[in-house]
Amino acid sequence: MSNAHFNIQEPVNEPYLQYAPGSAERKALKEVLKEQKAEQIEIPAIINGKEVKTDRKADVVMPHNHSHKLGTVYYCGEKEVKQAIEGALEARKEWAEMPWQDRVAIFLKAADIITGPKRFEMNAATMLGQSKTPHQSEIEAVGELADFFRFNAWYLKRLYEDQPHSPDGMWNRTEYRPLEGFVFAVTPFNFTAIAANLPSAPAMCGNVSLWKPSPESIYSSWYVMQVLKEAGLPDGVIQFLPGEGADVGDPAIDSKDLAGLHFTGSMGTFNHLWKKIGENVEKYKTYPRIVGETGGKDFIFAHNTADVDRLVIAAVRGAFEYQGQKCSAASRMYIPKSIWGDFKEKFVPEVNKIKVGDIEDFSNFMGAVISRKAFDKISGYIDYAKESDDAEIIAGGTYDDSEGYFVQPTVIVTSDPKFKSMEEEIFGPVLTIYVYKDKDFEKTLDLCDSTSPYALTGAIWARDRYALNQMADRLRQAAGNFYINDKPTAAVVNQQPFGGSRKSGTNDKAGSVANLLRWVSMRSMKETFAAPLDWTYPYLGEEK
Repeated sequence: MSNAHFNIQEPVNEPYLQYAPGSAERKALKEVLKEQKAEQIEIPAIINGKEVKTDRKADVVMPHNHSHKLGTVYYCGEKEVKQAIEGALEARKEWAEMPWQDRVAIFLKAADIITGPKRFEMNAATMLGQSKTPHQSEIEAVGELADFFRFNAWYLKRLYEDQPHSPDGMWNRTEYRPLEGFVFAVTPFNFTAIAANLPSAPAMCGNVSLWKPSPESIYSSWYVMQVLKEAGLPDGVIQFLPGEGADVGDPAIDSKDLAGLHFTGSMGTFNHLWKKIGENVEKYKTYPRIVGETGGKDFIFAHNTADVDRLVIAAVRGAFEYQGQKCSAASRMYIPKSIWGDFKEKFVPEVNKIKVGDIEDFSNFMGAVISRKAFDKISGYIDYAKESDDAEIIAGGTYDDSEGYFVQPTVIVTSDPKFKSMEEEIFGPVLTIYVYKDKDFEKTLDLCDSTSPYALTGAIWARDRYALNQMADRLRQAAGNFYINDKPTAAVVNQQPFGGSRKSGTNDKAGSVANLLRWVSMRSMKETFAAPLDWTYPYLGEEK
C-alpha cells in the first residue's frame, strides 16, 4: 500500500554525444559495432516471457552489406498470436491494478539503462540493422527513446492530476482506467524510438500490448525488448511478435478483445487495418481506439526574401539525412525564380559533397536504404525522371545494389508542379524542386497545399514577416508539424509533439500528453457526503 502522493520532476531532453574524432564515445561505439557485427544472434518471439521459435524464419542482414548476416528471426502466425492474446489478457489482471508509480518506474529505469550501460549497444544495433550514421542513431535510438520513456511518465502523472471541481458537499473525481482488452502496436523500420514507444506508451497507462515490429528493424527492436526485460517489465505485458503483415495482423485485428491500434507505417496498410476493424466492429467488446501516423510528402516553401545560405543547409539536411527515410523528410520544394540561380549554384555543390557508404566509416553522411524493395521503388522514380521531358536531374541520379542498397542523393527539377515525384511519397533520398514565378507566389501556395494527400511536416522560409504570416495561414492545414526558417525534420519530444492529419494520420501527437489520453478510459465519480432525505424540490410548494 502506498500512503503518499508521488511526484515526478519534469525531465530534460537527453543530451546527445557527438562522436567526434578522438573522443572516448567514438572509440567505445566502434568497439561495440565490431562485437555485434561478429556475432549472429537468434531473434525469437517473446510470449509470456518465454522465447518462442517457429519453423518460419528469415535472415537478418545489414542494408549496407546485404551479404552480411546479423542473425535469424523466427516469424509468428495465428497460433502464436492467439497464445499471446490469451497471455496478455491474463497479465492485464495484475498489471492494470499495479500502482502507477510502479509501472512508470520500469520505464524510467529503462531510460537510464539506454542512456547508460546500453547506450553504445542501442546505437550499434540501430546502425547495423537500419544503416544509420552515429548521429542519426544517437538522436533517436538513445535520445528520443529515453525522452519518450521519461516524458511519458511525467505526462501520465500530470494526466492523473487533472481532476474536476468539487462544490461543497461532494467530492468529484476522475479515474483514468486502462482500456479493456489489448493494444496492437504495429511499428516502422525507420525509428527505433518510435518502434519502442508504440507498445510502451499504452503499457505505461496500464494496458497490455501486442508488438509487431517491422521485419526490417527487428534487430534493434530485439535489443529494446532486452532492455525492457532488464528494467523489470512483467511477463506478458508486452508480447513481442515478429512476423509478416497479415500473419500477425489478421488474428490480432480479428480478436474480440482488441481495444486499440497504435500504428506507424504506410497509408495503404493503415487503411487496410482500419477497414478490417470496421468490418469487425460488431464483435469487439469495446470500440477500439485507432491511432496512426502514416506518411508524408513534406515540403520546403521559399519566399524571395529567404536567406539562401541557410536554406541550402536546411534542404541538404532535411532531404538527405537518414537517406530521406524519415516520415518528415523534405521531398518537394518550391522556390522563386528570383533566387533560384543563387540557390542552385550553392546547393548542388553541397549535395555533391555528400558521401554515401558503410555506416562504420564515420565520414559517410548517408548509409544504404533499408531493403531491396525500397531500393527498387526509389530507383524507379529516378529512372522515371530521367526519361521525362518535364524533369531534369541536377545532382545524383545513380544507384548501386551490388554490395548494399545505395542510392546517391538525387535532386530533380521539374516544370510540372504536379509531376509524379512532387505528388507521391518516395521515402528515399530524392528531392524534387519546382521553380515558380515570383508573381505566382499566392497561386503556388495553393499548389503546395493541394498537391499531396498528406499533411505531416512542412517548412516555410522568408525574412519578410508579412510573407511568413501569409504562408503560415495559407498552409495551416498542410502540415501537423510546421517549421519556420528551419528544416522540416527532427521533432523533439516535449518540444514539437509529432503527427499530421489528412492522409498522414490521426494527429494524436506522440511526445505529448495527447497521445496518452488515447490509451485511457475516463471514469467520472461523484461522492455525496450528505445525500438529501426529501425527494421534493422547493418549486413544488403551494402558493400562500
